Amino acid sequence: MASYESIGRVLLLALMVGCGTDGNANGATNSNETKNNMSAAKSAESLPVAATSKAARTPVVLFFGTSLTAGYGLDPEQAFPALIEKKARDEGVPIKVINAGLSGETSAGAVRRIDWVLRTPADLVVIEVGANDALRGLSTDAARSNLERVVAAVRAKQPNAKLALIQMEAPPNFGAAYTRSFRSIYADVARKEGITLLPFLLNGVAGISRLNQSDGLHPNLSGERIVADNVWKSLKPIVAQLDRG
Repeated sequence: MASYESIGRVLLLALMVGCGTDGNANGATNSNETKNNMSAAKSAESLPVAATSKAARTPVVLFFGTSLTAGYGLDPEQAFPALIEKKARDEGVPIKVINAGLSGETSAGAVRRIDWVLRTPADLVVIEVGANDALRGLSTDAARSNLERVVAAVRAKQPNAKLALIQMEAPPNFGAAYTRSFRSIYADVARKEGITLLPFLLNGVAGISRLNQSDGLHPNLSGERIVADNVWKSLKPIVAQLDRG
């Protein structure tokens, strides 16, 4: 697993590349990216599923996050949510994945966008938010509040949906106190809201050049496969409990 120092060096590069875009400034481009991701994911719904003794519905899993979820620099089918959809199908617990990743998304942007995204009904919502807050050294109190607001929005609009929150980390350049405070956000929110906390998204990938694209931040296909493996290990028990009608 990469050290936080190596993660920090990688994330410092992201301050220059802006995690794929310049924050949320390019709103039209970012909106199109999200719509394209969601459309691409929905097109997979027509894929055949192995016949069972009785008709069963396929649960919908909505991945809501940043460029790391969107699969920046990769084809839509290479992003980790799409890879997880394939794993689930291969392992006999098929799901329909909706990728609602958006490059440059901050936690404040996530609050503004979540209502639009939730127009798509989901059985499980996986939240990956905060990476861009950490890159900018934004207030951890604000990030915590925004995460809670995202969770509240999901529960208000889709009260039957399960939730999972992905742990993110801050680079060390803002100091140890900030890094600790940022890390604690996720456990605090998960405990307070009673939702599942998944491990750090880039475990075993961050800081390893051969697993990342030239910007040093976004995983390449090899890295994305590791991300998918890591997320799926923690997500599979939740998926197995989803209602299949």
